[in-house]
Amino acid sequence: MPTRTARTAWNGSLEEGSGQVELSSSKIGTYDVSFPKRSAEEANGNTSPEELIAAAHSSCYAMQLSAVLSGAGGTVESLDVRAEVSLGADPDGGFKLTGIKLIVHGEVSGIDEDTFLKSAEEAKTGCPVSKALTGVEITLDATFES
Repeated sequence: MPTRTARTAWNGSLEEGSGQVELSSSKIGTYDVSFPKRSAEEANGNTSPEELIAAAHSSCYAMQLSAVLSGAGGTVESLDVRAEVSLGADPDGGFKLTGIKLIVHGEVSGIDEDTFLKSAEEAKTGCPVSKALTGVEITLDATFES
């Protein structure tokens, strides 16, 4: 399997500095980052590590769930997956990821709702990004449509 890379160029202090994250493997973009924007309610054109983790987690989970559902006899018509990654204070100092919520709406034929919900849970624990993020509580909100 290939290795994917990203690169960040940073200038200045945490509070006043800023940087750019480059998605090096895909070459599809370079995005601005700064701590004040990272910790603000509105990102205003900047990304953050949390948003990038959310992108990685939602896409990985969608792929894993698709595989699990197919293995259970379902035909995936569509999956809409959103990941919400929260940053907060770490009691030991600094910051930490305080939680990840996966929200999935699936339109799947050939299975019932119970099979969908079990598959959704199985995909949550089987997704490689979920495995990498075991130090963060990951919750799931799954909605089924046949």
